[in-house]
Amino acid sequence: MPPETTEKPETAETGADAADPSVDDRDETPSRPPPAPPAVATAGGRGGPGYFAIYKKGQGYWTRMGTAAGALLLGGLTAYNLYVYLPVLIHFDTTPAGQAHAHRVAAVVASLFVVGFAALAWWLMNKKDNVDFLIATDSEMKKVNWTSRKELIGSTKVVIVFMFLIAIFLFTVDILFSYFFYLIGVLRHSPFGGGGTIGGG
Repeated sequence: MPPETTEKPETAETGADAADPSVDDRDETPSRPPPAPPAVATAGGRGGPGYFAIYKKGQGYWTRMGTAAGALLLGGLTAYNLYVYLPVLIHFDTTPAGQAHAHRVAAVVASLFVVGFAALAWWLMNKKDNVDFLIATDSEMKKVNWTSRKELIGSTKVVIVFMFLIAIFLFTVDILFSYFFYLIGVLRHSPFGGGGTIGGG
């Protein structure tokens, strides 16, 4: 009699490892990449800020205004001197027509200088390193402990009084030395001129 073999019936997989067609393996939401920064609109579609764009606008206001005022003063004085002295340097004739032509040439040169100097000043004032320096200077100036009106008036009074005291002291010493040198014969005239001269001369 052949031995009986018992076969175990295949049991259906039940549990966490069982494949469930209703369950999707991709139930986890994939991480989204960070949003890209908005593109900066530039003139002509070129990268980087435009020529007339203000770098870090709103920062370092007073140092920028002071620098602009200094550049404006320097450019204005230079253009004025070009307009005034250029007709003398280019040696046009001395007739009224020649002088008028010389002044027209000087006016054109001065105008071109103003335009070029303004473009250069604008470029320098918007350069990254220069702007960062002006902003840092402005922030440091805000940390300065400015004196009050009362302290300023008091310090001014002290300076003025001390100045008068020094002036009186130096005047007195000068008169004393003048009389001393007059008495020993070094000076021929008295300090105030009322004592005549030594020896009756």
